[in-house]
Amino acid sequence: MSRAVRGIRRWAAAIVMGSFLVGCGATEEPASGKAGADGAGPRTAVDVRPVKASSTITDAQGVTITAERPPKRVVCLVALCDDMLAELGMTPTATNSTLLAHPAFLGPERAGRIPVVPGGFLSPEAEAILSHEPDLVIGLEDTHGKLAPALKGATTFWPVQPSTWEDSVGYLRNLAALTGRTEQAEAAEKRLRTKLAAAEGEKSGKTALIIFGSDENFGVATPKNDVAAGLFPKISSYPWEGRGVEGSYSLEEILARDVDVLFVETLSFGASDGKLSAKLSDNPLWSRIPAVRNDKVVEVNSEVWAKGRGTRSLGIVLDEATAALR
Repeated sequence: MSRAVRGIRRWAAAIVMGSFLVGCGATEEPASGKAGADGAGPRTAVDVRPVKASSTITDAQGVTITAERPPKRVVCLVALCDDMLAELGMTPTATNSTLLAHPAFLGPERAGRIPVVPGGFLSPEAEAILSHEPDLVIGLEDTHGKLAPALKGATTFWPVQPSTWEDSVGYLRNLAALTGRTEQAEAAEKRLRTKLAAAEGEKSGKTALIIFGSDENFGVATPKNDVAAGLFPKISSYPWEGRGVEGSYSLEEILARDVDVLFVETLSFGASDGKLSAKLSDNPLWSRIPAVRNDKVVEVNSEVWAKGRGTRSLGIVLDEATAALR
């Protein structure tokens, strides 16, 4: 594999997976006492613990954030931040994500009014961030942690690193505590838990797969390495495990698993040059996959599926996935 291709795959992994380091868990999962659809364990509880407002929080990664007053001006360097703010009824002061343009968020017109942080996802400019006079800056730890020294003393930087949907819920609860928007967070968590529990109750027997990429060097989204993929073992057969940032699955291996429904995340690095599924169609093995033969290949919005990672994005993932898996 060429150095250029390895670089693209690391970039894709950074965007889609965040990190391969798994945190200690963001929320305490209440026991529901109800058997899951496959009898393997309890279904996701729908009860939500109250969120208490606080000027200091400690997240699941052990990061402590203190705010002298509830943050109002928040700059988002990762789409999870945009998702959380939307759930809390807030909008970012500036962002480098296009997630909010999705119609389930603000839509393109309203989202277009939010200033964009120059430098892109990998290299947002510190001076540009500070020009917005933020109370809080939220970024991905393994990508934006290098900005911390440049922001220190001028604002508060919060490095996040979600690996599971529980992590995402935990971060939402943390931000709600800091901003005082506790009821909104409880309602958002309740919606996601209720939707996930319902999907578990009607678990599909079909084999699903999520792939991502920009060309034939695609990756497979796996639980604990990809937040959205972590939902799939609860709602379908999902026999895919992480192989590290440089490892993935071949089309031969995918063909052997008899995939019934294939979800495709096309990642664009600049101007879009076509769908990943169309590029893979040149490979003769592609047409032999059951999902391809039966027209069950679903091109999904990568801003939501790959990058969103918050409760609203994950709710959309569940809606679209369960519909395709029926």
